[in-house]
Amino acid sequence: MKKSLDAFILFILVIARVRIDTLADVVALPQRHEDARRLVEGWWPAWSLDLLAHPEIDPVSMLLVVTAFGLLGLYLVADFFGNEPSARATHYLKLGLIYGIIVLLVGGKTVLLINLRQLRGPASYAHDGGVIQTEAAIDYFGKGLNPYVEDYVDTPMAEWGYAEYRTALYHYPYLPWTFIFSTAIYWPGRLLLGWFDERLVYLLLFGLTLILTQWMVRHPQEKRIAVAVMGLNPILAVSLIYGENDLFVLAWIVLAVCLIRPNLGRQNMPRYLAGSAIFGLACASKPTAWFLTPFWLLYLLRDQWGDRLFPPPVTWSTLFAILLRRAWTLPVVFLIVVGPWLVWNPAAMYDDVWRWAAGQGNTGYQIWGWGASNYVLGLGWVADRFEYWPFMIPQLIICAPLLIFLLWRQTRLNTPGMMLWGYGVLLLVYAYLSRFFQPNYLGFMLGVLTLAVFVNHKTGP
Repeated sequence: MKKSLDAFILFILVIARVRIDTLADVVALPQRHEDARRLVEGWWPAWSLDLLAHPEIDPVSMLLVVTAFGLLGLYLVADFFGNEPSARATHYLKLGLIYGIIVLLVGGKTVLLINLRQLRGPASYAHDGGVIQTEAAIDYFGKGLNPYVEDYVDTPMAEWGYAEYRTALYHYPYLPWTFIFSTAIYWPGRLLLGWFDERLVYLLLFGLTLILTQWMVRHPQEKRIAVAVMGLNPILAVSLIYGENDLFVLAWIVLAVCLIRPNLGRQNMPRYLAGSAIFGLACASKPTAWFLTPFWLLYLLRDQWGDRLFPPPVTWSTLFAILLRRAWTLPVVFLIVVGPWLVWNPAAMYDDVWRWAAGQGNTGYQIWGWGASNYVLGLGWVADRFEYWPFMIPQLIICAPLLIFLLWRQTRLNTPGMMLWGYGVLLLVYAYLSRFFQPNYLGFMLGVLTLAVFVNHKTGP
């Protein structure tokens, strides 16, 4: 039974991936049939397009889906007939089929929407913040303007979504690394293609995430499951296809964890400093990465801290000195990236990144999502979705003791997996109690927990 576990999980992921996308297309992409036909009509026979016409799915997506199901069938056959003498060859065949399915269902769909956006316009086929607004921020950055000072009323953002919920037109809620790193790809993209889509950045980081995930897991079956779950993650894949930036943050965390996994020792100090620097970039991308920090620092001290929740006070200065030597690059990199914008206009940055998300001010973000904030609405504790309510109070009351408990559990088994598991649990509870708990956060958390389950101490082949 264990032998077929990867095939069973892959089957679930593929059918979930396909059904989620087809339903999302019906709701979110009403013009996809016309636009997809315009995209391919120069080389795709009209009679073929007519025969493939379907009310739920466009012809291009249809062929991506049916080809993916064909690869899934091959996978099940390979799993059924695989045997011990050919285990290595079967493993690589199955791994290749998993990548093929990911390329079709996630990469192919993303590329399709990127191209459809070129036909329909910049406010179409893309997420508002992760693509449209970030591209505008890149443009401001290139012109020497401050994305946290400028508004977005004269950008394609003004054409996206529901008019009454467009408060983000006056705020850029992400941290600077999101547009600084993307700028390095923006200009080559414009030069080579004549246009740019932020999802090109996300696709590159998605590929890196899959490769690192495969590399960090040793057992062949676990390797296949980890790559399948990371690549066909039911919600994270949607985030990539439409251009939400959760994958951007996750990729830097995965790379950072990959760097610090070897056992601590003086000879590995460059890895710890490099890993902490990369984690600093994750923290300079989005505040969701910040919640990993206490678990990260505790992991770096695993050979010094022991299994006690609090070491004796006489050792605190020594522990701090050791931690500083192993992780000084984390705050330095974070400050190098964030500091200039904070110095330039601290009030504007604070307003965009924090006050907007907290629902403060005249244009604060609304109560939204799948979290406990709906009880606040349902019980009538606010007059409308835009009214301020102190969600920070229940977050502190519940998350502070939870953090202490999770750190104590990590001291009992201070591994990369336990570090990431504690992070995922804390982030889930905090987000559930927040003003808005967006569905895409769950995809991000599943990516973190996937790594937590399958990562191990030793470097994989």
